Amino acid sequence: MNKTRWVCRALFWTACLGFPAALSAQGAGVTTLKQAVNLALQNSRDVALAQANHTVAVNAAGVNRSAFRPNLYTGSGAGVSYGMPQTLAGSAPSIANLAFVQTIFNTQLRGQTQEAVERAEIQRLEVERTRNSVAYQTASAYLELAKVRHSLDRLQEQRQSTSRILDFTRNRRSEGVELPVAVSRAELDVAKIDRDIVSLEGRQHVLEAQLAALIGAPATRVIQLESEGLRLAQPASEEELVQRALETNQELLEAEHERRAKQRRVAGEDGAKWGNLDLGAGYQVLSKSNNYDEFFNKFQRNNVSVGVQYRLPIFSSDRSARVALARSELSVAEIQLKNKRENLELQIKQQYQHVRELDAARTVARLEQTVAQEDLQVVQTTFQEGRSNLRDVERVRVQENASWIAFLDADYELQKAQLELLNITGELSSLFEQKP
Repeated sequence: MNKTRWVCRALFWTACLGFPAALSAQGAGVTTLKQAVNLALQNSRDVALAQANHTVAVNAAGVNRSAFRPNLYTGSGAGVSYGMPQTLAGSAPSIANLAFVQTIFNTQLRGQTQEAVERAEIQRLEVERTRNSVAYQTASAYLELAKVRHSLDRLQEQRQSTSRILDFTRNRRSEGVELPVAVSRAELDVAKIDRDIVSLEGRQHVLEAQLAALIGAPATRVIQLESEGLRLAQPASEEELVQRALETNQELLEAEHERRAKQRRVAGEDGAKWGNLDLGAGYQVLSKSNNYDEFFNKFQRNNVSVGVQYRLPIFSSDRSARVALARSELSVAEIQLKNKRENLELQIKQQYQHVRELDAARTVARLEQTVAQEDLQVVQTTFQEGRSNLRDVERVRVQENASWIAFLDADYELQKAQLELLNITGELSSLFEQKP
């Protein structure tokens, strides 16, 4: 029995001590780009606010729609009257009453309801636009942080090479082979690289804090990134991208629904000339204490009434003003929609050409990096054969590291431009969605 108790205690403490270590190991694991974006979408207050606004818009549409649904009321009251017994509202006073009201035909309310439905759809699109914006911020920060870290590694290698060049130059200066200006140039090269390292370390610190805030991680946690960057397929043709953007861009779709909302409002206000039709019913329990027998020949305790009420406006200056206002708002919405469509087409074309230019620049940077690697191999061979010195090798190694940094910059700029293109078309967040 005691042996079993000691075994249970040992397992308990092992689990307690091992659980924090497991959490620490999990926290120290690699965070992929897709995981980072999904964590940011879950953690974003902007997305939560957009979803809350969508819920408000949906509920507002429900309030407008409720006028066309059955409404049942009951109540009672007490008062004193002199003369004909009636309530303050003009109806007969009763011990208890039950009233049923439902709007059957009201174009003005119908137009307001349809307008509210369109605005709910606008808020749904705003949720998607906010998700795209958060995905773009997170992906950009993630990719730039990966680029900065790789660039820092290359700069550290450059720092070692320039330090070897500086030592080599100082030794030759002490031997009287080099001029003092050669040492100064070598010291300047080292100082420039130190400056670049300090700048990149500052940028790394900012990006780590930004990414941690986006994904909801502790500021002290070192986020391990995936070594493999984002690889996107080549964009479609310019015409296909423009057509896709016109169909999926959230901002343009919002403007389209805004125009539809104004159209619904105009139709509702203009249709108010046909009047309103309401269905109603009532039940009242009366009492002789209200002196009905003094004013009516016959008293009846239980009373039921059912009917419809139709109201047709003959002259309404209020309706004319409302129609004029709704039509002017519709004109504004149509102009804004046309402007957004034209601006979107121009933006897509400009961004498409920008992606092409950056893709060509990345190709050049990649070839320059390949050439630099081959130059390094040649110089290392000549060094082993005694036809070049250490400084020659380190200088080519510095150039090779610089070509790597230039390629990393070109690669990041291309990926960022591709993300921006997806963001414009409204398809960015779907790229990172977790598939079941």
